[in-house]
Amino acid sequence: MARSLFISYDGLTDPLGQSQILPYLVGLSRKGHHIHVLSCEKEAKLKKNGSLIEAICLKDGLHWNPLPFHTKPPVLAKYYDLYNLKKAASRLHNSNSFDIIHCRSYLSADVGRKLKKRRGVKYLFDMRSFWVDERVEGGLWNTKYYFYRKAYQHWKKREAQLIADADHIISLTEAGKKEIMSWSSYSGTSITVIPCSADMDLFSLSYPEQKTRARERLQLSSDSFVLSYLGSLGTWYLVDEMVFLFKLIKEVRTCAKFLILTPDDPQRIYSIISKFGLTKEDFIIRFVPRSEVPLLLKASDVSVSFIKPVYSKIGSSPTKMGELLAMGIPVICNDIGDVGKIVEKTNGGIVVEGFDRNSLLPAVEYIKSPDQFQRIDRQRVIDYYSLVNAVDKYDNVYRTLSTVF
Repeated sequence: MARSLFISYDGLTDPLGQSQILPYLVGLSRKGHHIHVLSCEKEAKLKKNGSLIEAICLKDGLHWNPLPFHTKPPVLAKYYDLYNLKKAASRLHNSNSFDIIHCRSYLSADVGRKLKKRRGVKYLFDMRSFWVDERVEGGLWNTKYYFYRKAYQHWKKREAQLIADADHIISLTEAGKKEIMSWSSYSGTSITVIPCSADMDLFSLSYPEQKTRARERLQLSSDSFVLSYLGSLGTWYLVDEMVFLFKLIKEVRTCAKFLILTPDDPQRIYSIISKFGLTKEDFIIRFVPRSEVPLLLKASDVSVSFIKPVYSKIGSSPTKMGELLAMGIPVICNDIGDVGKIVEKTNGGIVVEGFDRNSLLPAVEYIKSPDQFQRIDRQRVIDYYSLVNAVDKYDNVYRTLSTVF
């Protein structure tokens, strides 16, 4: 079995770490791989969730090495964290002689690549999405300014090196894999597609009695039509456009409510609703622990996920898609990455081509036909999104890399 060092700039104590990092590592550990984890943890999250994560790691044989996550000054903080990751990774490799350095996204990959160059260890580039272009397209690096422009140029060159030197690459999407293979830096390295998986036990299929209980808990009437949204309202999600869709739905379903389960400040929603002629009473905005999310989400008739349609999102796999489809909740979405193909393959909802009234009207027509909602092919959802399948794919990559020297 492989001895690996998993490096992540995202923390295990973050919600993402708990849903999209730790489950994979636990699964790999249970298959016999010996895994050390190096992550950057935000102080508040570490204080709140650190003991929980530590207990999981101890139970499942993971060796966790948390480092502080820094945010200031912008950009420079990342270089400081990168310096700390490099030092810690080198120290851990000296003690454990890893077979594989498994690197989640670009900053971690920079560490793994250097260890490969210096020590000959296999380097697995788990890309996630196109991080460098995300920084620009998400408005985090404004290339009108010299400092950010130089950072972008530096990391685009480094991206090419990370691709060229990888022993194996993980892409979240087939669309991302196709794009990577078109780059001049790509030299034929094997690429495995592993989308963000969903916990099929936690996000279990919704039945009528569960829907009724969820609505009772939210004090919703049985005849309400419930549009839902799950997740953060941050950089990539088109909040105004999703609220506009709800307005159009409410024109034909006057009893409609918009259920939003998010860790973000509800004020972002409340600050825009008046321009759409809506009121606070039309919305139910909650934050609940991950374990309770399905209990409330099952109140939904349909969910929405509109993502900014930009180049960097080719490689993105929205976690919420698998979770919603696993529960039998159809999704109104736009086509990014592999989303359009997934919706078509699973009969999982409807894909809109734009966000103006005419482009959204097919979605409004869609919600008029409840029989559509009963036809999601859950077996295909499981085949694509299950954590078991994802762990099996990672296991195959680990076994291949650890035996090829």
